[in-house]
This record gives sequence, structure tokens and C-alpha cells, in this order.
Amino acid sequence: MQSHARAVVIGGGVVGVSTLYHLAKKGWTDSVLLERNELTSGSTWHAAGLLPLFNMSYSVGQIHKYSVKLYGELESETGQDVGLRRVSNIRLAQTKDRWDEYMQYAGVAETIGVDVRVLTPAQVKEIWPLCNTENLIGAIQHPDDGYIQPADLTQALATGARNLGATIHRRTRVTAIEQTASGEWKVTTDKGEITCEHLITATGNFVQQTAKMLDLKIPVIPVEHQYIVTDDHPEIVARKEQGLPEMGVLRDSDASWYLRQERGGLLLGPYEVGAPCCYVDGPADDAEYELFQEDLERLEPHIESAIFRVPAFGEVGVKEVYNGAICYTPDGSPIIGPAWDKRNLWLNEGHSFGITAAGGAGWQLAEWIVEGEPTIDMLGVEPRRFGDYATRSYLRKKNEEAYANVFTVHFPDEEREAGRPLRQAPCYDRLKDLGAVFGQKFGWERANWFAPEGVERKDDWSFRRSGWFEHAKAEALNVAENVGVLDMTAFAKCRISGPGALDFLRWMLANRIPSKGRIGLCHSLNSRGGVHSEFTVVREAKDSFYLVSAGMYQRLDHDWLKKHMPTDGSVQFENITNQMGVLVVAGPKSRELLNRVSDADLSNEAFPWLTSQWIDVGMAPALACRVNFVGELGWELHHPIEYQNHIFDALMAAGQDLGIKPFGIRAMDMLRIEKSYRMVGTEMSIEYAAYESGLERFVHPNKGDFKGRDALVAWQQKGFANAFVTLEVHGVTDADPLGNNPIYKDGRLVGRATSGNYGARTDKSYALAVVGPEYAELGTELEMNILGDMHRVTVIPESPFDPENERLRA
Repeated sequence: MQSHARAVVIGGGVVGVSTLYHLAKKGWTDSVLLERNELTSGSTWHAAGLLPLFNMSYSVGQIHKYSVKLYGELESETGQDVGLRRVSNIRLAQTKDRWDEYMQYAGVAETIGVDVRVLTPAQVKEIWPLCNTENLIGAIQHPDDGYIQPADLTQALATGARNLGATIHRRTRVTAIEQTASGEWKVTTDKGEITCEHLITATGNFVQQTAKMLDLKIPVIPVEHQYIVTDDHPEIVARKEQGLPEMGVLRDSDASWYLRQERGGLLLGPYEVGAPCCYVDGPADDAEYELFQEDLERLEPHIESAIFRVPAFGEVGVKEVYNGAICYTPDGSPIIGPAWDKRNLWLNEGHSFGITAAGGAGWQLAEWIVEGEPTIDMLGVEPRRFGDYATRSYLRKKNEEAYANVFTVHFPDEEREAGRPLRQAPCYDRLKDLGAVFGQKFGWERANWFAPEGVERKDDWSFRRSGWFEHAKAEALNVAENVGVLDMTAFAKCRISGPGALDFLRWMLANRIPSKGRIGLCHSLNSRGGVHSEFTVVREAKDSFYLVSAGMYQRLDHDWLKKHMPTDGSVQFENITNQMGVLVVAGPKSRELLNRVSDADLSNEAFPWLTSQWIDVGMAPALACRVNFVGELGWELHHPIEYQNHIFDALMAAGQDLGIKPFGIRAMDMLRIEKSYRMVGTEMSIEYAAYESGLERFVHPNKGDFKGRDALVAWQQKGFANAFVTLEVHGVTDADPLGNNPIYKDGRLVGRATSGNYGARTDKSYALAVVGPEYAELGTELEMNILGDMHRVTVIPESPFDPENERLRA
């Protein structure tokens, strides 16, 4: 074994080998892969469909699309058959909710360039003659999809990597990992030591052993997964003898299983409730491709359903039942990208659909490592989307839940219950007593909406206007007419201080740094000129700054800052998320309310918009920031968290005759859409230049050098492919745009919605979107697909409610 490599990949399954292949393809031919077993990825597993229903995720969809393209090209590149069979993938729908999901998914797929066809039950029967189409609404089909042989695919990727100059060491076990003082990684194996600049883990079921060696809590634990292979069926054998096409992959999502031909028989893959976690501490050292005892009792409902839908399945004997480990994360998506708090450590773990995502995962991870940035928005698979709350006990509950929900309808407003409540702000019980129905972000419980007296405190999920819609609308209107209180304690918060803090933030942020007492909305760009993070910056002193960002990006944003800080000690970072609570007070009566509980001068002259002051609220101190995300007169009250209930009680008591009521996240989103307020991950992304997201007011190339400035200017000079627009959506009755909806001009795709909602104050439906610049002129008429129905949309000025910000400045 050589003593040094530029990059070392640990783990030789298809995910690891794909990463090695793509590193070598980028020119890193001195990269090495260490595989503890033989290179036969997933010897008991298979890929039934390469384009999973990727939860309407734009980024994850692109990963899978690339994988299918790559696998089709590998055969000509390497001369090896990868076992790719493009037999199509058919998803059946029995319910209206499922059909709505498929229509939303089909829209997302179109924006990515994935072909989706809508089938009637009769067309399903024609393609899949053994299928009983009783009670079906219809189906969607991926004509270019199919399945692949994992071992063949892995060997082809390995051949491709070797042909490019990379090295693979099989039967090589890693026993220790450490990062040296110089920053290099030293990997100790049973065959010697190897050092490298970049270390990538793709260790699958052994991830917990890897995590222990790295002293890192990686949020991945496998779950048991079973599938059944039958004996040959005469009709399938006859079809093969007649040269008829293979019937493809059939998915009865409402029954939670997939089925496809396997030689002359059938293969059934169910996803059942009750499948337990396994390898919580990792497999035994001598484990290779271990199988567990099958448990057919768990599968009985799925077997009965499969027999109903495909009677032929019940007409043959069971040939084999497999039960093995499959990796999961709390939300079911893999983790692909940099580890937190460690330099040049990369994770490619948690692949429950490893074969389907491996090509795209290796592609984007190699881009990230070699070029410094990925080329597509990877937020959906970011390793830093989880935090310290993801303990082993939490993972067991959430990963089992994720497995059980693979085939359930993934509503845009769904909130899963396992592992909750966990992180709670002090006012949690008070909000609960007022009727709060909670959701979760980054482990925090947040009130989504409030059930009035007499209404069941139960969420209702839909792709359309849900049962909570009227209640959230009432909350939003109360904010507009009176005053509302919103708990935003889940915000990520940190302090950047020290003699080098100002220069550091000038480099990291594209906006001008605010003066003392002022508030700035500042964006941190990546090296290409796209938006990585958004921070609200409060300047506390000459060399001290309070930064607030989205709660769900706490680990991501904080790790981003820390990894860019100078190493000379001139800048200090302090995570104060758990020390500070936040209550938002907003509405035309908010000043009158605060005047009742504070002796501070809250007049417009003494306390103008976008400024901050420490004030007393009741008897408690609070940093009052005159800013909010709903477009009304108001303040965010940031306070030491131990004072939260005192502040909350003082506000609620003083505001009874002012119509004070709490409001939730869903009302907040109704209000923000009317102001065209952008969010990271939707309107702002690394895939769009900051100016394509309409951030001209916040990005100033003439302020001095900052990260991504030169690339942004070059991008601007080259010309932008997208323009940010606000759209009024016409003809909406019960289904507002959800985001990722395709937008057309004369039947041609010209853009996509990034988010959408109903605006309570204007009683209209809106979408924020990116379109080709030639379609961004005010008044332009376009069309948008919402759940399969076409709607006329019009480009309108930004901020359809209070465009001059008169209410904010009042």
C-alpha cells in the first residue's frame, strides 16, 4: 500500500466506488479506495427503480437523474454490462391524495428534465397484463426507468476508476483514523498506514464504527429490510419465450410495496411498519453480507395486498426471503457533503437507495471536494441538516419511522411524530394551552397553527388547502388588523467578536456591515456567486456582532462561518442559540402593546425601522430588533431564554383589549409571500447568482472584496439565465402553488416556481419564481401547472402588499 494519496475513500460499496470514480474523472488519479470486503456491492440487494419518488426535491431529483444517465454511459466507457434494464417504472394511485402527490411530482420532474407519463387504468393493464386495475385512479410511468444489477454496476465503476488511474485495495480493514497537526488525515489499516489531504467515508452498515473512530455522531443507523422472490410463474415464463417485453417495476404506493419480474418469477419488496433498527453499534468485525431471520408475519398485509393487485403472485411458491440491513437517516435521505467541525472530512452515508443515488452522489461530492463547491443545491442531503439533538435513541425512533413511511403520501405540510417533542422553548406549554398544533424544525417544536376553542388540535395534511387553512388565515388577518405573537426561539444565533471580526464579516458578507445599533440583512455567497447563507446582523459594539439565521440551518451556517474564520485567534465564534429566546410582536397595535410593558421610547423617531436597542419588557431585559418577516409594524424580542415566560405573560396580559393572539409558522408564510420575501433553499440557492434571486439591494460589489464577488460580477457580465419574479396566480380555488411548479409560455417550459401560498391580506394566490429574463417584464402572462391543472399567472411588482413598506416604517 502506498503511504500517501490525495484522497482516501473508506468503503467499497457502489457509493464509495462511485466517489472514487468521479474523483479520478476530475483528475485526482492518485485517489485510493479501501474496501474491507470484496467489491460486490449489495450482494443480496437490488435496485427496483432508479428514480424514486424523491419527495418533490429539486436537488435530490437531479442526483438521481444523473445516476441514470451515468449508468447508461458506463457500458460503452468500460465495456462492462452493468445490468441496466430500462423496463419502465409504474406507480399506481388509489386515492385522490396520492394522485395529487403524483401530479406535484410530475411537475417537479418536468423542471428537472425527467420524463413522466400519465396512465389510465386501461393503459396500466395493457403494459402490465397481470395487474388487477380494480379501484385504481390511474398511474404515472417513468418510461426510461428500470432496474440494475448492483454487483455489475459496482465492478463497472471500479473498472472505470482504475482505468483513470485510481487505486482500490480490497480486503483492507481500517482500524484507526486521526487528523494530524498539519491537517492531513492518517488512516491506519491492517495492511499499513496511509495519509491523505481529503478523507471520504462511504461505509454503509459500518458507519457507527466509522463514527467512533472519527469521534463524530453521524446520524445513520440501518433498518432491517425484507424482500421475497417467488418461483417461476407459467405466464411470465411464456412471455419471455414469446419475446414479449418485461413488464417493468410496479409500485402500489398506497399498499407500500413494489413488484417486478425476477427471471421467470416475481420479486416483492414491502416497506412495513415495525421493521426494527439493526447494527446500532455496527456489525461484528467478521460480518460481510449478513442476513437476518425473516419475519413473514410483519409482511402479511403486504403479501395479501400484492396477491389482490397481482393475483399471479399468490399462484407460485416462495423461493427465497431475504432480510438484511439498509441504511437510514431520520428523514430517509442520505447525507452527502462535508462533516461539521472537521476540515477535509466528507460523508457519503445513509443511502437507503444507495444504488439509485450512487452515481449522482459521487458526482456532486467530487465537484465539492475538487472544485470547492457543488454545482447543484445539496440542501436536501446536507450532512449538517441534523444537529446534536440527533442522539442514538432519537435515531432509532426516527429511522424506523422513515423506513415505515417510504411509500406513504409525502404531503408538503406533513409533520411526523416519532422522537417528539424534544427541543422546547420555555413558552411551549403556554402555546399548547392556547391551542398550538406543533411542527418540528432542527429538533425544535414550533407552533404551526392554533386550533380555536372547539376545534380538534390535530393536523390535517393535503396538497390543497388543508383543514388548518381557515385558522391560519384568521391568525394572519389578526396580525394585519391587531397584534400577534410568534415564537421564533428556534432561530440559529451566534456571536462573532474579536479585533478581526469586522474584517472577517466584510469578507464573508456581500452587504455593508451595519453600524452600532443598526440591523443588516446580509448574505454569504459561495465562490461561484450563489447564495449559501442569509444572516440578520446586529452590531453590538465595534468588534462584536450578533448573527441570526434560519433555525433549520444552524449547524450548516455556523460551520460555514467557523471554517472560514482566520486561524490567528483574531475572531471568536460563540454559539448562543440555546441561550437566547425570540418572540416576534407584529401588527399595527404592536407599538401600543409594547408601550404598556416597557418604559422605552418606541416612537418612530427614537426607534426607527432596522435598528435595535436593549429595553425592559416587564422586568426582563430584551434586545428589541425592529424587523420581522411578515411585513407589519413590529419587533423581534431577543432575550436571555430564562426570561421568556415572564415576557410572554406580560405581553399576553397587556394585549387582551388589543386583540392579541398567537400566530404560527403557516400564517407567517401567508404573510411573507405577499412581501416577496425570499428564503434560502427556495428563492436563494447556490444554483442561482445572487442577482438572479433579486438581491441587488443587499449585494454591493463596490463595497470592497468579499467571497464570491468576482465570480458574481463575471456571471453578470456573461449574462443571467434566470430572473426572479413575483406571480399572481389566477383561478385558484383550493390548491395554491407549492413550489417547483413548472411555468410555461405558449406550451414551452420557461421557469419554475420556487415557493407559493395564499396571501391572506390581499385574498390572492401568489408564487415566487425564476423564469427566463425575457419573461420577467411586468404584466407578462404565463401559465403554471398546479397538481395537473393549468393556471394563468401574471408577473406583478414585488411586494403586492404594502410595496412602499409604509406599515413596516410606521
